[in-house]
Amino acid sequence: MRKVLSHMTQAQIIALSFFILIAFGTALLMLPVSAKDGHSTDLVDALFTTVSATCVTGLVVFDTYSHWTLFGQTVIMLLIQMGGLGCMTIITLFAMFMRRKISLQSRKLIMQSTGTLRLAGVLKLVRQIAIGTFLVELTGMALLATQFVPKFGWADGLYAALFHSVSAFCNAGFDILGRIEPGSSLVHFAGNPVVILTIGGLIVVGGLGFLVWNDLIQTHFRWSRFQFHTKLVLITTFALVFGGALLFFLFERNFSFKGFSLPKQLLSALFQSITPRTAGFNSVDMKALSEPGTALTIVLMFIGGSPGSTAGGIKTTTLAVLVLAAVASARGREEVSALHYRIGDEMLRQAASIAAIYLAMVFAATLAICSLEPYTAEDVIFEVVSAIGTVGLTRGITSTLCAGSKLILTLLMYAGRIGGLTFALTLSQRREQAPLSRPEGKLLIG
Repeated sequence: MRKVLSHMTQAQIIALSFFILIAFGTALLMLPVSAKDGHSTDLVDALFTTVSATCVTGLVVFDTYSHWTLFGQTVIMLLIQMGGLGCMTIITLFAMFMRRKISLQSRKLIMQSTGTLRLAGVLKLVRQIAIGTFLVELTGMALLATQFVPKFGWADGLYAALFHSVSAFCNAGFDILGRIEPGSSLVHFAGNPVVILTIGGLIVVGGLGFLVWNDLIQTHFRWSRFQFHTKLVLITTFALVFGGALLFFLFERNFSFKGFSLPKQLLSALFQSITPRTAGFNSVDMKALSEPGTALTIVLMFIGGSPGSTAGGIKTTTLAVLVLAAVASARGREEVSALHYRIGDEMLRQAASIAAIYLAMVFAATLAICSLEPYTAEDVIFEVVSAIGTVGLTRGITSTLCAGSKLILTLLMYAGRIGGLTFALTLSQRREQAPLSRPEGKLLIG
């Protein structure tokens, strides 16, 4: 096994670790003890659910509370936690607990898995990630328990608080509120500021990225000392959250927010701006969204969270780099810069590659599913972007899709979790470039 791994790239090893976790989770969810009807769940449906949980997406073919037993729900919650932290982080924590020596190769894998920029101190970062994750999730659980315990009782309320705290922080979007109404997600709590703001806060914190957390703590939250990456992530996240909230408020006042009081409209607008990046909870019916509201949701799902986080999508930094490059090009500047830093050509190429790969996958998957299903292109695009962005929002068609469409969405969720560029690299063989400089070709662009 070690010999086989030595011939694999870091991207391929990370992809393999997720594949192994998915295979194990699928086997557990196929057990009769996992389903409330006492029968084995179909392979495709068990695989779809496992991938959705491991890849912290939230798309489901069954209502989580109605179909799965406590055992099955616990398996799903553990898959969410392991998928959110990353397989390499979990393996490293176990090795550290067993006092095993971590090799240089393993440290490089951890560095890529967590999204950190430096090899030095990577094990310390893993410890901080684990401690920070559990502290944040326990805080979220305590806040949610104040609302769920009075409604469901002590045992069920605490369990619901834990499940939703883990699911929200890992940006998964799974819920067990089917006890109120199957498939309702947070609709019955749309006017509850404690539930909505707690879930929304967990989503944002989980979507910032481990590198940003580490920088915030080390610099004691002093803006002048933040790394360039942290500043760009925070600015982009702020703009997307509050800019999106303003647009949703304007678009949905007479549609999905119709009949809500002003405070409930503002709360719903803020949450609707947060959840597509990339959590999957919903406090309003997705089918009730206006046309511009639907389009805005798709755009936010495509963007996603930040690098090295529990979120998917092309990432906030990719969007920022592409916007900065477009502005620089429009102004006739050769250098792309922001916040007194120059953005290198390699970062520009990588951002363009990621966006192009995601767009190509969305286009191909949409065509394929449209050829298999009777649904409109709008519904299919919504589902496809939700899958590759590991979001989990749906317009209600996931459970009705055929096996072929479910497998396409499964592949998209897997690719979205490990990263579009990483997924492409796992399928390609690295080749040595020819030691020559080719002549520059002339093209008309735009």
